[in-house]
Order: sequence, then C-alpha cells, then structure tokens
Amino acid sequence: MMQRVLLVDDDKEVREALGQSLELADMAPILASSFIIAKDHISTDFEGVIVTDIRMPGRDGFHLLSYARSIDPELPVILLTGEGDIPTAVKAMEQGAHSFLEKPCAPNELIMLIEKASEARREVLENRRRKLEMESGDAAARMLFGRSALAEGLRQRVRTVARTNAEVLVTGETGTGTPKVAEVIHLLSAAVRHPFVKRAAASLTVEGLGDAMTAAKAGTLYLDEVSLLPAGVQFALLDTLEGGGGSARVIAGTTRDLEEEVAAGRFNSDLFYRIDLMRVRIPALRERTEDIPTLFRTYVAQACEQANLPKPEIPAQTIARLMAQDWPGNARALMNAAMRFVMGLGDGEEDASLGLSEQMAQVERSLLIEALRRHSGNATETAKALKLPRKTFYDKLARHDLRAEDYR
Repeated sequence: MMQRVLLVDDDKEVREALGQSLELADMAPILASSFIIAKDHISTDFEGVIVTDIRMPGRDGFHLLSYARSIDPELPVILLTGEGDIPTAVKAMEQGAHSFLEKPCAPNELIMLIEKASEARREVLENRRRKLEMESGDAAARMLFGRSALAEGLRQRVRTVARTNAEVLVTGETGTGTPKVAEVIHLLSAAVRHPFVKRAAASLTVEGLGDAMTAAKAGTLYLDEVSLLPAGVQFALLDTLEGGGGSARVIAGTTRDLEEEVAAGRFNSDLFYRIDLMRVRIPALRERTEDIPTLFRTYVAQACEQANLPKPEIPAQTIARLMAQDWPGNARALMNAAMRFVMGLGDGEEDASLGLSEQMAQVERSLLIEALRRHSGNATETAKALKLPRKTFYDKLARHDLRAEDYR
C-alpha cells in the first residue's frame, strides 16, 4: 500500500514541488492549501502522515497540529519551520509534533522523516486493530450461543451477511433476539467503528427516520418490527434507499411474515423486496432443544453477575425439565427462567399443552442428545453411559430422528 501524506502549504509552487517529490518516492500525497481544506482528511483511521508549513495565513500549522492531536493524539505531524527558527521548532516538539524540518528542505530528508513517521503510524493502527479484535473477538461466537448445527448455521449466515453492505431482513419468532442478531451483524461489518442506531418502527415518523439516518452516519440503522412501520414512513424509507439519501446501512427485524403483510396490503411490496436483499432467519428454541443447556447455563452466569450473586449448581433434572418444554417465548423466556432460578423462584414454566407421554419423550430425546454430545457422537460409549443395549439405543435414536454421526 502506498504511503499517504497530507501535505499542507499555502505556497502553490512549494506545495506542488514537494508533492512531485513524494510521488517520485512512490508515496500518495494529498495536497491542501489551508487548514480548512486539510481538516476534512484528518480522522482516527487516517493511515498516513501530515506534513504542514507553520506560517500560513489564517489558521497556521500550530492550529492544524492542535486539531490533529484533538482528533488522534497518535497521528504523526511533521512541521516545516523557517530556516534557523529554533524557538519555533522547540515549541512544535513541545506541542506534540512528531518532528520538524527547516525550509527549504531537501526532498530526501523529508522522505526519510515521512517514512519513519509512516512506520510509527502503521504500528499504532495495527496495535489498535489487534486490541479491537481482542476486545470484541468474533462477535458471532461471543454473542450468539449454542452448539447445534442450527446455531452454527446462524453464526455462519451472520458472518456472510456482515461482509456485504446490502440491506438485511432479520426474521424470527417473538423472543428469538432479532435486535441482538442485527447488532452482531453491525459488529462484524466494516461499519463497526460507526454508530449502531436502533429505532422502534411503530413509533417512527418521516422526520424521525431522517434523524435516525443522520445519527447512524456511516454506521447501521436497525428498525425493530419493521412490519409496523407507518405507510408514509415506508415510502420515505424506500425513497431514501433507492435515492442514496443516507450513508447508513439499514437492517430491519420482524417477528411477522412480511410476505403475508404485503399480500394483505399492510406493507409496501417494493420496500419488502428492497430490504429482503439479504435475509437472516433465527431458528426457534424448539427447533434446537440441544442448545438449551448451553443457553441456560450462560443466562444463569449472566444473571448471577447482574445480581451480584454466587453461581448455583444446576441439577441435571433441571436441564432435562427445561429441555422438555416448548418455549414459545424462545430465548427471552429462557433468560427469564434463568433469572428466576438464580433468585430461587423456580426454573421455568410447565408446558400445559403437552401430555405426560409427550413430555417424557422430549426428556428422553434431550438426554440422548446430551449424552451424544458428551461422548462426541461415539455410539458405543454413549450407549454404555446410558446403560442401554446397543439395539435399544439405536431404536431410540431412530424414534427421535437422531444420528450419532451428527455429534462427532
């Protein structure tokens, strides 16, 4: 990558001559004649170095140095001083300049200083990138829990979608966590350093939409339950997306079937097809009951931390009872159950819609899944652990539509 240099000098001849010298050294100069022009190029992720003359009409090089340091104290600024102006050079170093050079300066001296400053800048940005990765890690792995194939499929889908800039529609039943998935997409995207703005679609006005797009800047605007977006705001959003009226990426979430909403005339069909460019479906908890132990233990740990309580032991029968339930409220309901468990108020709600035989069947299936997971899909070891004859064990796997190889 070519080294970028923001070169600021009000003298056109000097500016262009230095710019040519930098180009001959395979650098990429950005030429500016004043602070007003230069400031638009200064940011925390600017990958280059600033070289500026001190004496300029209006706001001088010291003002530019102060501004650059207010944006990013680690952004290297090289000041060009008058010949023999030692007091000014000393002042420049005291105020945080990376280095200084007397004018007129030899191109090779300037290039040497720039290369040294550029190396320091690259190191700073690389350290920041590593720190960000360490702090955030893989947001999908850190925030979307579960060991099932469906859970891993969800994480992979989120990672794939995050790499694009297209609009996204996140769908899932009540309580599955559409806002969390939207946030993970943002955290894994190139817009991670920009704002993540969340708005309830039902209460949004046309003006509110504009304000939200402005607040999101080059980040992400998440519209929760987009099916409830008022008709006028639907048209405004469509115009914004098709006219390029905002730089923010739009992610919409819904627990409803938007195609049915379109067919019923309650949702704009053009807007639906626009936001449905990339879709992420969150599986319901009943589709991945094998994730309930992992999720419940995670939620219990979180609840203990929030309530400043010691982490209790979770009996196997509690897990089995939780796995036997249908969980229409999905992860949110399981989270509430974890909080009740931590507070000593019980561990869940009985599912009155299931008969005894159905509940027993769900418990049996959950115990088989847990055992297969513990023994990495080894059928012989799993059957021994459950104290079941091999034929009985395989009969039960077939009855519950389970395969040992899926857990290897």
